[in-house]
Amino acid sequence: RIYEEGKESIPEHPYLFETDVEICLIGGSCKSPIERFWNGNNMIYILQKARHNEESDPLEESKTDDAIYASELLPQKSSGPVALSVSRAKQLISLYTMVQNPNMTHLEISELVVLPPLWIRCDGSDPEHTCWLGAEPLKAGNKITGINFYMVTCDGPTADKTCFANLEELKMAHKMKHHSSIVMTKGSAQYELIRAAAIEDTIVESESNIYVDITWNTVNKILETPPLISAATLNITLESGDPRSPVYQLYRELQFLLALAESLKTGVTEWPEPLESESAVELVQEFLTDLKNKLDRFCMPENKNETEKIKSDTAAVDSSIKSIFSERGDLDFAEQLWCKMRSKCVSSYQELIECFTLIIKSLEHGEIQPWIHQGSSSLLSKLIKQSYHGKIEVVSLSGLTPIQMLLEIGLDKMKKDYVSFFIVKSGSCLLFQDYFISTSVDLQEQVHRVQKLHHMLEIMASCTVLLQFKHENLFPLTQICMKYYKENPLNEKHVFQLPIRPAAVKKFYQNDHPEIWKVDVSSGHGQKEVKTTWQISTNPPVEHMTSNNTGLFSDSTVNGSSEERMYFITMAKCSQVHFT
Repeated sequence: RIYEEGKESIPEHPYLFETDVEICLIGGSCKSPIERFWNGNNMIYILQKARHNEESDPLEESKTDDAIYASELLPQKSSGPVALSVSRAKQLISLYTMVQNPNMTHLEISELVVLPPLWIRCDGSDPEHTCWLGAEPLKAGNKITGINFYMVTCDGPTADKTCFANLEELKMAHKMKHHSSIVMTKGSAQYELIRAAAIEDTIVESESNIYVDITWNTVNKILETPPLISAATLNITLESGDPRSPVYQLYRELQFLLALAESLKTGVTEWPEPLESESAVELVQEFLTDLKNKLDRFCMPENKNETEKIKSDTAAVDSSIKSIFSERGDLDFAEQLWCKMRSKCVSSYQELIECFTLIIKSLEHGEIQPWIHQGSSSLLSKLIKQSYHGKIEVVSLSGLTPIQMLLEIGLDKMKKDYVSFFIVKSGSCLLFQDYFISTSVDLQEQVHRVQKLHHMLEIMASCTVLLQFKHENLFPLTQICMKYYKENPLNEKHVFQLPIRPAAVKKFYQNDHPEIWKVDVSSGHGQKEVKTTWQISTNPPVEHMTSNNTGLFSDSTVNGSSEERMYFITMAKCSQVHFT
């Protein structure tokens, strides 16, 4: 019934079977919790222990003693999945197999249905410490001919390398179990790069992670370093706002822009405390006076000292930032104004009104005729262009108008900043440029798209500084990010994937310990293929495991108490049963 309903749409909530089992149906497009040990990509069943609260709600976590085991080393979230006992899992596997076995005529099943594969979370209470049991039908056309059974076991964590497998023994055990004369091996490894390349002696809470997944054929020994002919994929998850980022000052500038955008929605503005002894009004007055005194009335930013002063006003730009994101040298009047009025200086609504009042009066009296970029779309830019013809429209500096005016010039400036980087630094042709800098959408959507640009910039900057990427890698990575963000909302938890040559990042992992290292020993082809997997990992290989679960992790030590890397050791085996 669940299978038939799932053909229409995958159910959002699990089904209750009897009183103790939850059945979850997972679609082929969803992330599979068993993906490291089984490479199927179709619909699957996941069975786990049902969770009941005091009102017996099957969707809530069980409060009984045998439902969840306390964890000191690896705390488990209250909403996490709960495993069934191994004996109960074996019973369910037997039932699943029986109802699909055409030889079970006494069950009087009118029409046999080939069901999706079944995987059951196990609590490791048996001597082998089983954490998963699985079953997958073998088919010939629409008929079932047998079942593939899977068993995944886990021990650890441990730093004792004598517990590690021997590759030749693994291959021999596989040959004997499956009566194979020839076996093939395939290796895979995952290395964390952002930690290996990070600045020493800095601890910053962040969800950011850059790691590389590497796969290769023909493994020669356990824990071997992947050869350079391997296939590698860089996986990047980056959270904006890390103070160590080379574009952190630009992130702070973006935060001021976001605060202004939020003010337009709520009508409430939280102004920062002034960081300069000089007020924003005084700075703007000095800026206007300087323009008036110039012989050339068009304020082209060609004076090197002036440009350096703007840089100083904009941010404390250090050498690492300069190498990645240097301030543009073509800041127009409105952009220079933004640099002076943003969070360093403007500390009240009244101060903002006074600043714009000074500017508009100077424009009305013809005291200044500043230069503005041709594509500028802000209200202030419009007034400046009108001033070239000696007359500007009346603007009422009341309500949210001053805040919107400041937001508009900030948007214009930051869009040009990002475009400059992606064209000049990454060499991107900016295929989706029109989407990211479009003014045909409302201001809030424009701000949202600038946030996307900043997230992409954080990724490019980090890869340039930490991994020393050049154009050959920055260009395709930029295109991957742009394609994703043209089609999706801002998501700093998204994993951006870039195929890469192992040689480009080898120096960051060649002397490091892997986070995951795995070897697959296989024989046979197609449905007759059978596989044995041996894996070590620094994190638990399954989310439902707990440290006090019948001694499963009895060899563990508290994080940091051992210099040796602690690993979980996982083994996955399969066997086939044929009905005909």
